[in-house]
Amino acid sequence: MTKMTSEKVIARVAKAAKAASRRLLLASTELKNQVLFAIANELEKRQEEILAANTEDQQNALPLVNSGQMAKSLFDRLKLDKIKLLSMIEGVRAVADLADPVGQILSRTLLDDGLELHKVSCPLGVLAIIFESRPDAVTQISALALKSGNAVILKGGREAANSNVVLVKTIKTALAEFPEIPTDSVSLVADREQINVLLSLDAYVDLVIPRGSNELVRYIQTHTRIPVLGHAEGLCHIYVDEKADLEMATQIVYDAKVEYPAACNAVETVLVHKDIAKEFLPKVLSKLEQASVELRGCETTQSLIANPLIKKAQVKDWETEYCAPILSIKIVDSLDEAIDHINAFGSGHTDSIITEDKKRAEVFLNSIDAAGVYHNASTRFADGFRYGFGAEVGISTSKLHARGPVGLEGLVSYKYKLYGSGQVVATYSGANAKPFKHEKLPFIK
Repeated sequence: MTKMTSEKVIARVAKAAKAASRRLLLASTELKNQVLFAIANELEKRQEEILAANTEDQQNALPLVNSGQMAKSLFDRLKLDKIKLLSMIEGVRAVADLADPVGQILSRTLLDDGLELHKVSCPLGVLAIIFESRPDAVTQISALALKSGNAVILKGGREAANSNVVLVKTIKTALAEFPEIPTDSVSLVADREQINVLLSLDAYVDLVIPRGSNELVRYIQTHTRIPVLGHAEGLCHIYVDEKADLEMATQIVYDAKVEYPAACNAVETVLVHKDIAKEFLPKVLSKLEQASVELRGCETTQSLIANPLIKKAQVKDWETEYCAPILSIKIVDSLDEAIDHINAFGSGHTDSIITEDKKRAEVFLNSIDAAGVYHNASTRFADGFRYGFGAEVGISTSKLHARGPVGLEGLVSYKYKLYGSGQVVATYSGANAKPFKHEKLPFIK
């Protein structure tokens, strides 16, 4: 495909998505739910076809992993099995069961008799989601986009090309059953070369959400005028306080590192208070070594634990999102030092404190600048499904619009609807201006 042809194709896809988004504005909650249940049913019918396509993707990717051209973490995210596929299907149904975020009256103000102002939630319009691997993102994102009244353009990685094609084809087949919902509400862009074209179409695309490597996210953030929502890194921390329950801390650190090391919410650095380090480190390090976790410790860690398997941590380790079974450990003198370290090196994703002292926990939770701050819990809870959002389009470390796991509420904005009865501004200006009432009215469900 030539560059000119590619640009025309993407522009056509984006224009069609924009037109579809305007049709979605009128879709009722009942209709959107019917669409989602139809998608789930169609995914059930095509399970074998979807798994076969994913098997082909895995076979194509395996040589790249073996040659070092693809990260093992990326390959792990690529894989689907029957259990994961069933979870994807149930995720679509779960989104259908959630409250509709569109058309909610957020506030009502009586400006004057017969002049009422409503703040009402509304869709964003067209979402462009650019992601690597993870074919399950196709169903999650499509379900959330449709329920929130948004059209979506998906750009998946070539490593999951076959899986993505079958999944989007399945979704479009279900959409075709509903004349009111255009099949262009969900589209797939295949070629990597088309990303820059897509990122230039700010007349049609309202929000870009990247999901993938740091390099991917940063590239997108610097190559588009379209607003970008996402996170460049998931450099998560756990601080084991001097008042921690050490058995609890061991279990939480193990879960946060071992349960799924490739996840962006896996812990990468554990900070340990000096007063409990000598007792805690043998417990947690023994358990982590049994799970083949590579350990990198500060000088104090190495002096406390005479274990040649613990490599000396370098400064770059405090700045690294491993996405692998690797963990860095640092001994700190105080809660304040732990907070300073996390705010200096963290990515604003998710950080946790393990302590039985509630006052110290609150200091930590209030002082850490992150989208998720936890007390006595694994960082792996940073997930839209676990938060009760049904699914997520990604995790945002931005402080504007949406933060943390982005579910339905993060995919809507709001508009002001003014209901009048012939009023003009001249009545409320000048020497004899009539005053506004500005009376707050009760919410309407």
